[in-house]
Amino acid sequence: MSDWLSPEEWTAVRLSLIVSTTAMLASLPLGLGVALLLARGRFWGKSLLDAIVHMPLILPPVVTGYLLLLGFGRRGPIGEFLYDWFGIVFSFRWTGAALACAVMGFPLMVRAIRLSIEAVDRKLEAAAGTLGANPLWVFLVVTLPLCLPGIIAGMILCFAKAMGEFGATITFVSNIPGETQTLPTAIYTFTQVPGGDAGALRLTLISIAISVAALVLSELMARMVGRRIAVE
Repeated sequence: MSDWLSPEEWTAVRLSLIVSTTAMLASLPLGLGVALLLARGRFWGKSLLDAIVHMPLILPPVVTGYLLLLGFGRRGPIGEFLYDWFGIVFSFRWTGAALACAVMGFPLMVRAIRLSIEAVDRKLEAAAGTLGANPLWVFLVVTLPLCLPGIIAGMILCFAKAMGEFGATITFVSNIPGETQTLPTAIYTFTQVPGGDAGALRLTLISIAISVAALVLSELMARMVGRRIAVE
């Protein structure tokens, strides 16, 4: 592939995979917790939390990126705190691109996991409880395995969304080759320069191939886990 792609194109592909994978894995613990809270929790402000979680789906991505810049930029309240105490910088870094992709993919991950948790038969959990298992153990050995296909689907959806993220990323961390230039921003750059059509087409085909492969892998893994759970 390195012979087919220019070094700049290959860097964009590699960076996109790193950013998308980081966004997916970093979102998983919080996504699982929020999905469990929304699926099982009864508390004041649940509708508000649900609205906030899904807000990136309806807000223009540029608005989400600008809000990230205000909050996590070097002079933003969160960004300044993270830099002063931990030396962590998000703005104009690949880690910022991962943060933007995680925020945009988070609602899809939470929704998939929440639906899978709501589909779990509560009688199975109650049966485990009557055998002496505490709530944490019931969640780990009963609930979590049963909703594993939904977790996998949520992770893949988050990854696929991260691979295609453009507006929030370019607003928050700009379009810096080798640092924040992912596949969508690289395609945008190629379309803006004379003679860049071939590069844009190659990266578009790679984006489509990766997205299709991710969705097929998600379906196969979900079926495999589903059959295993059914057998057990």
